[in-house]
Amino acid sequence: MPLPPLEAVNVSDALDRAAGAGFGRSMSLSTNINRVPIAHDRERARDAVSALGLKTGALADLIAGAAGSSFYLSDLLRRDGDWLLEVVDLETEKVRRTFLDETTSLSDGDLAPGLRQLKRRVALYAGLADLGGVWALEDVTGLLTDFASAATDRALKAAVANEIRRKKLPGQTDDDIEVAGGLSVLAMGKMGAGELNYSSDIDLICLYDETRFDSDEYGEARASFVRSVRKMTASLSERTADGYVFRTDLRLRPDASVTPVAISMEAAERYYEAFGRTWERAAFIKASAAAGDLEAGKAFLETLRPFVWRRHLDFAAIQDAHDMRLRIRDHKGLHKAASHLSHDLKLGQGGIREIEFFTQTRQLIAGGRDPDLRVRGTVEGLSVLAAKGWVSSDEASQLAKDYRALREAEHRVQMIADQQTHVLPNTEEEFTRLAYLAGQDPQDYARALEEMFQRVHQLTEGFFAPGSPVHAAPRRAQVSDLNAEIIERWKGYPALRSARAVEIFKRMEPILLDRLAAAARPSEALLNFDGFLAGLPSGVQLFSLFEANPQLLDLVVDIVDTAPGLGQHLARNAPVFDAVIGGGFFSDWPGADGLTKALTQELAGLKDYEARLDRARVWAREWHFRVGVHHLRGIIDANTAGQQYADLATSAVRALWPFVVETFAAKHGPPPGRGAVVIAMGSLGAERLNAASDLDLIVVYDAQGVDTSQGRRPLATRAYYARLTQALVTAISAPTAEGRLYEVDMRLRPSGRQGPVATGFSAFRTYQETEAWTWEHLALTRARVIAGDEALGEEIAGFRKELLAKTRDRKGVFSDVADMRARLAAAKPGGAEFDIKSGPGRLQDIELFAQTGALLRGDGARCLSDQLDAAIEDFELSANEGSTIKAAADLFWTVQSAARLISKDPLTKETTGASAEAFLLRDLGVDSMEELSAEIAKTAEYVAGLIDKTVGPATSGG
Repeated sequence: MPLPPLEAVNVSDALDRAAGAGFGRSMSLSTNINRVPIAHDRERARDAVSALGLKTGALADLIAGAAGSSFYLSDLLRRDGDWLLEVVDLETEKVRRTFLDETTSLSDGDLAPGLRQLKRRVALYAGLADLGGVWALEDVTGLLTDFASAATDRALKAAVANEIRRKKLPGQTDDDIEVAGGLSVLAMGKMGAGELNYSSDIDLICLYDETRFDSDEYGEARASFVRSVRKMTASLSERTADGYVFRTDLRLRPDASVTPVAISMEAAERYYEAFGRTWERAAFIKASAAAGDLEAGKAFLETLRPFVWRRHLDFAAIQDAHDMRLRIRDHKGLHKAASHLSHDLKLGQGGIREIEFFTQTRQLIAGGRDPDLRVRGTVEGLSVLAAKGWVSSDEASQLAKDYRALREAEHRVQMIADQQTHVLPNTEEEFTRLAYLAGQDPQDYARALEEMFQRVHQLTEGFFAPGSPVHAAPRRAQVSDLNAEIIERWKGYPALRSARAVEIFKRMEPILLDRLAAAARPSEALLNFDGFLAGLPSGVQLFSLFEANPQLLDLVVDIVDTAPGLGQHLARNAPVFDAVIGGGFFSDWPGADGLTKALTQELAGLKDYEARLDRARVWAREWHFRVGVHHLRGIIDANTAGQQYADLATSAVRALWPFVVETFAAKHGPPPGRGAVVIAMGSLGAERLNAASDLDLIVVYDAQGVDTSQGRRPLATRAYYARLTQALVTAISAPTAEGRLYEVDMRLRPSGRQGPVATGFSAFRTYQETEAWTWEHLALTRARVIAGDEALGEEIAGFRKELLAKTRDRKGVFSDVADMRARLAAAKPGGAEFDIKSGPGRLQDIELFAQTGALLRGDGARCLSDQLDAAIEDFELSANEGSTIKAAADLFWTVQSAARLISKDPLTKETTGASAEAFLLRDLGVDSMEELSAEIAKTAEYVAGLIDKTVGPATSGG
C-alpha cells in the first residue's frame, strides 16, 4: 500500500491542538483519527501495516507512521497487534475501563505477567490515541495515571494478602486486604497530579496507619509492611521477558536514605512538621492517595495541610525555588542556550519544570490563605492563579499552551524507544525521526520548539530572579544576626583548618543555618551544634557527606539539638554515618541472633586479635547509634530501645567470647573440662538497657575434675578461668584505638568483690543453696546465660529454675528486703526532681519489689514486666494497684531511657534544651517539665506506699 507523503503541517495549528479542547472517549479509536505521524522507516511501516492485514485508510496511516518512527510502538504492534484490532472499533472509554477492570481482577498467580501484558497494551493504545489526535493530553496522561494507580493497588494488596495469610501482620485478617491492612500509597509528582508521562517512573510514598496496632505489635507490623512494599515494588519494576510495569521510585519519602520504605503516618507527620523543606511542600501540592487504604491516605494528606499551606503569604518560597532551579541546572549542566538538539525538555531553560516551579511556587505563596489555589494539576493551577489575579490571563493561557506542547514533545521523545528521557535527539537525523513521529516538518518543528523554550524562559525567569520585590530574606538571619560571634569562631576549629573543608562548608552553611533557625530555640540549637563542630577532628569527609546527603545534616542537627551528649559522641565518631548511608539503617531489627551472626562473620574475617577488638567497637557503635537515632526520632519507643540495646550487648559478648577463648587457649591450652559460660545479670539479664548502661556479668565454669590446662604455658584450672575471665573483661572494657565497648561490673558474682572472678559450677551450686543471701537470689531472678558451652549453660539454667522454685520463708524474705531497701535508701537516697532510679517508690524500688514477687512465687521470669505480673499475683494486688505500679514502671523507664540518651549528666529542667524537652515529653502525655516533675513525685509517693504496705517499710535489720 502507498504510504502518506511527507507533508509540512502548520506548527501553530499543531500546537493549538496540543491544548486539548476536550475528551474523545465517547468515540472509537478508528473513527476519531484527525492527525497521523510520518514514517521515518518506510519498510518498517509497511511491515506493520501488512502484518495487521490493513490496506488503506486513517488507521493504516496511523499505524504506518507510528511503527515507521517508533521502535517501541513497532514492537508493541508486533506483539499485540491482533488485540488492537479487537478493540480499535470500541468506544475509547470502554477500552479504558476494561484496562482498569482487568488490572483489578488479576489473580495473584497471574499478577506479574498479567500486569506487564496490560502495560504493553495501555502503552500501545494510549500512544496511538495520542499520535492520532484521538485523545487530548489529559486523556493520555489520565489513562497512564489510572492504570499506574490500579497496578500499584493490585500489587500492594497481593503482597499484603500474603503477609496476612502467613500471620505476619498482627491482628489483620482477609477482611483487611481491601485496605491493605492500613498501608496507604501516596502518588507524588506527575502521578499524583494525574499527569503521568508516557514512559514515566512513578514516585510513591508508602505510609501505614500505626493506630491499627497495639504498641507491642508495632515492630512486627512495620517489618511486615516493609516486606510488602518491597514485594510490590518488585512486582512493578522488575524487568522480565514480558517487560516491566513501572519503574518505581520511593525516594520522595521523609529522609529517604535513612528511613525504611514504609513508615508510620505519625513518624512522617513529625518529620514534615520538624524538618520539611520547601521542595517537599511543593511536592505535596500534587500528592494524592493512589493505592491501599485510600481513606487513611486522604486523612494523612489532610493532616499535612498546615505544613504545605502556610497561613501567611510565604514569599520566601520564591528564593527556595530559585535556588533549587539553579542547583538543578548546575547539577545537570543545563546552562547552555536552548536548542532543538540535546536540550532537556524537562529541566532545561524554558522547559517543563520551569512552568511547574512557576505555578507551584505561586500556589505556595498564597495557598495558605486561599484554598481555591490548592489544586494538583499544572494547567489547572495556572487557570486558578489567573482567576485569582496572581497571574495575568495572557500569561496563564500561553504557559498552559506551551506546557501541553512540551508534554506532547516529551511523550514523543519517550515513545521512540520507551526510554525515561526528556532530552531531545543530539543529531539532525534522529531529530527528523522525532519530528516525523510528531507529524511535523523537521525545520518547522525545530523552530517552533526553540521559540517556545525562549518564550517560557522569558515568562518565568523574571519571577525567580534575585532582587525581585517579592524576594524575602532567608530565615537563617534569625541565627546569624544574634550569634555572629559563635559563627565567627568556627573558622578556627580543627574541622575547618583546610581550604577544601572551608569551601565545602561555605556551600552547606546556609542550609545549616536555615535548619538551626527552624529549631524551637535557634540560639540554643546553634550553641549545641557549635559543641559538635568544635569536637570534630577533621571536616572534609563529613562535610562532603552532608553536601551529598543533606538529610544527614538534618539528622545531625536534630541529634545535637536534642541530645548534646550523643552529638559529642558523634563528633568523636563521625564514621558512624557510614552505616546510615549503607542503606540498612532503617531495615528490620535483626535481633540478638542476627546481630551475633553478623558480628561473628566480621570478626572471623580478621586474623589479628586487636583488629577484632577494634572492629567489635566500631560495629557496636554503629548499631548503638542506630538505636539512639530510632529512639530519638520516635521510630521505636523506650521499651523497644531497651530491648535493642540489650540485644546489641548480648551479641557483642556472645560473638567476642569464642575469640577471647581462642586467643587465650593459643597460649595456655584449651579450657579444662567443659569450659565456661558467661551469665548476664541485672539489666542485661532482664534484657533492658539504656544508652549508657554498663554490663553486669559473671562467669561459671565446669572443669570436671581437671587440675590444669594443657598448653605451651599451662595454668592451674582456677587460675586459668580467672585469667580467662579477666581477658573477657579486658576485651570488652579496655580502651583501644576505637575506645571501649562497654564498662563491665562483676560484683554480682558469688561473695561479691571478695569472691573469685570465675566460679566453678559445683561451688556455685553449693554457694547458692547454702550460703547465698536473699539479695543474691533476688539477683538470680534476672540471670541469663548468654555465651559459652551450650550444655553447661542449659544445666545452669535448669539449676536456676529449681533453686528459684523452692518454697521461701516469706517473713524472712520480707525482712531481708526491708533491710535492703533501708540500705539502698541510706546509700542512694535519691529524691532529686528527675532522678527516677533511686529513692522510695522509684525504678530501683519497683525492680526490687518485682524480683521479690518473682522469688516468692518461684517464677523464672526475668524481664520486669513479667516479674511485676508475678508480684501482683503473689501479693494479691487489686487491678487498679497492679495497673498503677506497671504504669509507674513504664513512666520511670521512659524517663530514664530518654534522659540517658540526652545526656549522662543528671537531668534538670534548667539544663534541658527545648528539643530535648520535646523528646522527653513526647511519649509521656504531659505538656511541660513542671508537669512531669509533679507526675514523678506523685507516682513515686503512691508506689512507695504500696510497696510499704505489701512487703513492709524499709527498715534496717541491724
